[in-house]
Amino acid sequence: MAKRFSLIIIPDSDRQVRRVQVRSGWLTAGFCCAVVLFGLSAFFTYSYFTQQLDQAELLRLRAENSRQRQDLQRLVLDLENVQFELNSLAETDARVRQLASLDSEPQGLPVAIGGLPEEAEGSIDEIQRQINQLQVEIELRRQSQEDVRNLLNDQVSISRATPEGWPTKGWITSYFGMRKSPFTGRRVMHEGLDIAANTGTPVYATADGIVARVEYSKSYGKTVVVDHGYGYRTIFGHNSKILVKSGQRVKRGDRLALVGNTGQSTGPHLHYELRMNGVPIDPRKTL
Repeated sequence: MAKRFSLIIIPDSDRQVRRVQVRSGWLTAGFCCAVVLFGLSAFFTYSYFTQQLDQAELLRLRAENSRQRQDLQRLVLDLENVQFELNSLAETDARVRQLASLDSEPQGLPVAIGGLPEEAEGSIDEIQRQINQLQVEIELRRQSQEDVRNLLNDQVSISRATPEGWPTKGWITSYFGMRKSPFTGRRVMHEGLDIAANTGTPVYATADGIVARVEYSKSYGKTVVVDHGYGYRTIFGHNSKILVKSGQRVKRGDRLALVGNTGQSTGPHLHYELRMNGVPIDPRKTL
């Protein structure tokens, strides 16, 4: 015989107390249903919060992935720009070296490249490494160009300091070398050229330089000495008038003096000397 339980209900008012009998099986079934409902409620509640957390994580991962794609695209663009800059520097360096008559490039200079390296695709760290490496190579190229530029500046400076051209308009009456002195009759060394011209004919600097001396000597009369650097000096003698001062900077083609007949001279002419490290050399090779 099934067990029964009695439930006594006592109302607050003066109404009659009620007694309800419940079988034990119903109580067990009710308890089981309550447990099941509680379990289902807890499960759905857990599933709901878990889903919310997963959704938030998914959104975060999507945002992170989007940011990484943007970073990757930016780095790829930076890499292409750096590659383009390196290629441009390499081409410019090659042209400059060709103009400077340099046969080869210094060892260790990077060569021009193109395209995105295969090992860099899809890897932010690898692309950044490639960019850093290219930036180092660009600095090497720039240093190479700076060296070439300095070399070209030196070549231009040497070219401007190297005497060339006629110092005045006239004709040569006495050449460089041994000759018979018009004053003593003895054979002596003539260390320059005598260029005959009318008195007052302009005398020009044959290279850039600085006027080292303006003087009068018994043999050369009114004289101008120009120091061009790199060992070059030019001497202009027998002038009638000096147009420059000692220490003055001059350029090729500037007027220095006027042809004259001062000092030991047999007629109006310019005595023109060219010296290299103090040693007279034949100026005819530079006319």
